[in-house]
Amino acid sequence: MSGHAAPWRTIHADHCHCGWDNALKPVTTVAPGETLTLQCRDAGDGHYTKNSTAADIATMDPGRVNPVTGPVFIDGAEPGDALKVTIRDFAPSGFGWSAIIPGFGLLADQFTEPRLHLWNYDRTAKAPAVFNALARVPLKPFAGTIGVALAEPGRHDIIPPRRTGGNMDIRDMAAGTELWLPVEVAGALFSVGDTHAAQGDGEVCGTAIESAMDITVTLDLVKGAAPPFPRFSTPGPVTRHLDAAGYDVTTGIGPDLMAAARDAVSGMVDHLAHARGLAPEDAYILCSVCGDLRISEVVDAPNWVVSFYFPRIVFE
Repeated sequence: MSGHAAPWRTIHADHCHCGWDNALKPVTTVAPGETLTLQCRDAGDGHYTKNSTAADIATMDPGRVNPVTGPVFIDGAEPGDALKVTIRDFAPSGFGWSAIIPGFGLLADQFTEPRLHLWNYDRTAKAPAVFNALARVPLKPFAGTIGVALAEPGRHDIIPPRRTGGNMDIRDMAAGTELWLPVEVAGALFSVGDTHAAQGDGEVCGTAIESAMDITVTLDLVKGAAPPFPRFSTPGPVTRHLDAAGYDVTTGIGPDLMAAARDAVSGMVDHLAHARGLAPEDAYILCSVCGDLRISEVVDAPNWVVSFYFPRIVFE
């Protein structure tokens, strides 16, 4: 634990939803400054078990993807305010999954067959998770989906990130981070889920180490301070657990950032397959759970540079 006061209540994972809608009834109301724990299901809503195979990918109900726990009504929150979310702790389950889902991911046209990898990892997240005999992935639990309701009425798909947060998949939404979200409706209607044990920047195959876990947060208000988009502060370095052995880096260069991103990731998949003897599918999953996709430069028109950084510590 991080030394904060014990949370005053726990919201069970049964209180979840799979779409943003400001008409949803709150599951609880908190006063600004209160701390609570929210139990979060994994992105597959518990569909995958320790006995699952790649065949189970086809039977996953797309309407149950990325359930988030909530919504929580923050007393006094009004449009134009900022909801300040201080992420305190995670209690990981120790079981997770990663998948190549046909039609989904940055290289969906290159990886068309389903593939499922199951993880059993240290629940303290202090030891790396074993991928295979070659690779172990350092862990960093975080919330992939975290946000508040939109002003526009009706149901909004949970998958795309939005100006009010949501499925941002920023791996630095980890313990100690302070996140500011723009409030657009009374009470803000905060929800969180899609918890991950580890992920690289970009989540390039479409999944991280998807894993159920509890998250403890403090919810506070800053009146009249809504940012135009989410912003956050981290408590310290964000890559030190991966930096120790350096990186292998591939690049993509051209006038289209998405095409350059694809080229950079394809290059790393090829590199890992040849240099490490990995199946391309395994290399692709590893890139998603621990490699970082970065924009290296966007000023030297007409071509831009995207780089993909893979941490060598995974193979040590």
